[in-house]
Amino acid sequence: MFPHPSLLYTPSRHFLRRRHHHYRHHHLLPASPLLHRFLSTLSHTLSHPIYTIWAANTGLGKTLVSAGLAASSILSSSPSLSKLVYIKPLQTGFPLDSDSGFVYDKISQLFLQRNPQATLLASDHTLNVSIPAAKLKIGNSFSVGELEETGEGWSSKNGFEDFGFYEEKKVGAGEEVGSELICKTMYAWKEAISPHLASEREGAIVEDSDLLVLLKRCLEIGVGIKGNGGSSVLCLVETAGGVASPGSSGSLQCDLYRPFRLPSILVGDGRLGGISGTISAYESLIIRGYDVVAIVLEDHGLENEVPLSSYLRNRVPVLVLPSIPKDPLDNLMEWFDESQSVFDSLKGIMLSSFQKRIDRLHEMPKKAQEIFWWPFTQHKLVPEEKVTVIDSRCAEYFAVHKVKDHGCITQMFDACASWWTQGPDAALQTKLARDMGYTAARFGHVMFPENVYEPALECAELLLEGVGKGWASRAYFSDNGSTAVEIALKMAFRKFLVDNKLLLDLPQDNTIDSSIELKVVALVGSYHGDTLGAMDAQAPSSYTGFHQQPWYTGRGIFLEPPIVSMCDGVWKITIPGKMNAEDVILEERSFSSRDEVFNKSRDDSSLVSIYSSYISQELLLSSGSRKFSHAAALIIEPVIQGAGGMLMVDPLFQRTLVKECRNRKIPVIFDEVLTGFWRLGVESAAELLLCQPDIACFAKLMTGGMIPLAATLATNAVFQSFVGDSKLKALLHGHSYSAHALGCAAACNSIKWFKDSETNPNLIPEQNLLRELWDTQLVQKISFHPAVQRTISLGTLFAVELTVDDYDAGYASLCATSLLLKLREDGIFMRPLGNVIYMMCGPCTSPEVCLRMLETLYTRLDEFKHEKIQKANEI
Repeated sequence: MFPHPSLLYTPSRHFLRRRHHHYRHHHLLPASPLLHRFLSTLSHTLSHPIYTIWAANTGLGKTLVSAGLAASSILSSSPSLSKLVYIKPLQTGFPLDSDSGFVYDKISQLFLQRNPQATLLASDHTLNVSIPAAKLKIGNSFSVGELEETGEGWSSKNGFEDFGFYEEKKVGAGEEVGSELICKTMYAWKEAISPHLASEREGAIVEDSDLLVLLKRCLEIGVGIKGNGGSSVLCLVETAGGVASPGSSGSLQCDLYRPFRLPSILVGDGRLGGISGTISAYESLIIRGYDVVAIVLEDHGLENEVPLSSYLRNRVPVLVLPSIPKDPLDNLMEWFDESQSVFDSLKGIMLSSFQKRIDRLHEMPKKAQEIFWWPFTQHKLVPEEKVTVIDSRCAEYFAVHKVKDHGCITQMFDACASWWTQGPDAALQTKLARDMGYTAARFGHVMFPENVYEPALECAELLLEGVGKGWASRAYFSDNGSTAVEIALKMAFRKFLVDNKLLLDLPQDNTIDSSIELKVVALVGSYHGDTLGAMDAQAPSSYTGFHQQPWYTGRGIFLEPPIVSMCDGVWKITIPGKMNAEDVILEERSFSSRDEVFNKSRDDSSLVSIYSSYISQELLLSSGSRKFSHAAALIIEPVIQGAGGMLMVDPLFQRTLVKECRNRKIPVIFDEVLTGFWRLGVESAAELLLCQPDIACFAKLMTGGMIPLAATLATNAVFQSFVGDSKLKALLHGHSYSAHALGCAAACNSIKWFKDSETNPNLIPEQNLLRELWDTQLVQKISFHPAVQRTISLGTLFAVELTVDDYDAGYASLCATSLLLKLREDGIFMRPLGNVIYMMCGPCTSPEVCLRMLETLYTRLDEFKHEKIQKANEI
């Protein structure tokens, strides 16, 4: 029964006609359209536990579980929690069915029954209501037209009227409020059907981005409430239907809420067939990276909890609730009393799990410093507070733990593309996880030599039809970019020896006594990996110094390339002094647009002869008088030299270099570990050079960055140089995990995803390239900035070289440290190459996200320049 009126005070029961009123009331502010699409705004507090309530299917009692947890939290005689926030993002069947209304009413009744001398402040707020649902709620006393005439509301945005419904009451006899219950429904529709159908039928559409931003604001309720370990507040977010039920937009809810990755409670199915449904729901959450801390289900006398506990191997506790009365007139008071111990246990599990998570997040930086040996890191320069604790990843964003203000999980754009590997959006990330799980279950790992299996075969076919189309006939799999380069060098050397009939000069007994010296032709500033052979194929640099590689001999002919960049709004070529290019006219050294740099018409410019003469002279000088010294392979990073400082090499020079080497029967290797698979706006950087290699290396973005895998593609002529009667003539190189099924499956998915305009909104199908991702006007503006020496923007890459004194330039420079720390505060994770900083997005990244990052960078560059001036004045 409802409590006696003397014990129930209702100061406010009304609907709000102006949305800005309820924003003021609960400190919720409308977000700009840009923020809706910028995931970095989706932070959430760790000052108190926040849990999502999921269910294996509809009708399993999620709302009863929410109400039971609320009762356990704030209705005991000595409540450990003083505030319970219940959020229902999507509600259909409104107003006849309102889960937040049920929690609001039921907790009020339970409060009076259990603790009438205390006082509870309870509120129920429905923020956005479809017009049909609102009319049913209000009745026939108002019409849409009448409300429009009063000027007070009904201005529809996406089919929702411009006011919400709000109800508030004090329950109990105490003079001071001891506990608070806040219930919120974010979006409500009239029809009691799936949200995606209701939104379509009632013309009230909610975009995923809008829902997530509003949910973020609702989660801010209770922030700042102080308590022991944040235990004074508990927040519950209850989903609609089952784990994979669609939201309003049609997105599965398990995907829709993934950016928050809130810890979860799964309401299982205790009925016949419920074991299967519960396990399926659990695995759907796990495959998407959720932490399920407990499963709770209703007792139907079938003991479903026994096989569930066995399957889960006791990793996740399974709790059983008493059978729910079927009588619709039952007010459930007795059931809640019978269930109290279960809900108390569940609440204890939730609080304990929350505290363990908090403790672990806080200890991770110190632990990392004690036991990790990070690559490319000087540990003396990384204090504990600089260690970034990454809780998870969703699409291109890290979920990062921040210690400030009770702690929070905030989103940070991975502008390093995690060492240039990343590209998947949230949908592809989920697909990769799902398909890799299937592949692991089907194949595990199987050895590759003389075998064939579907993922490896499909991957090889896609590579030869894609990045290798028109020139490659064979795909050789390995495990990473550096080893792909080592393999390419072996291939090229054999091809050179065969073509130049030098194998006859080699000893036939496989001894090491050989008078033939083979060299590579490579570029100054190049980088091809960290294995010893790959390092010998690159020019002296910070990576090859004696402290790093005492064996380094630099077995190459290292040419200094002309570099292209934007300076003060103009694309310019910086030509090395050795080339004697003083007579080159200005029109051939500067360009008004980047596209002019890649134009094939430049093949008729005077620079071609200058480049050709320089290349020929260097190749001639390198051989000297040594009869048996040969330039046996050319290896270049096409267009962009990554680790060398994000240097853009003049494509005309590289095209001329390829031609000169071909004339000398020197096999050509393109190291596309960085540049391949749309990184530069095209599937292969060879398309930008307008020439093709004999051998090319691919890795990184090939698998979407999910797992290491590399491929070395080669022409049939290269392959034939290894064909013979003896196994000793074969390519004796391999890895235990060559062509591993997991990597091949990830690569197949990524390759197809990026080159399909249905899944990649940035792809221009008729041109087979990506649209411009970096705003050209803003890039030009940044190039004029006094703190900037040069910029480049190409495909998914934008880079800036900061203006510094000569002594502070290069890979060891720390000048960018303060700038990057501020950018990380802005939600942009960057890692420098000395005084060169860069941003790298994915092939599917929205240009609006790139614009926001450029705007942020420009603002921070002003501060960076001001700080430099201040320091100079102090000196």
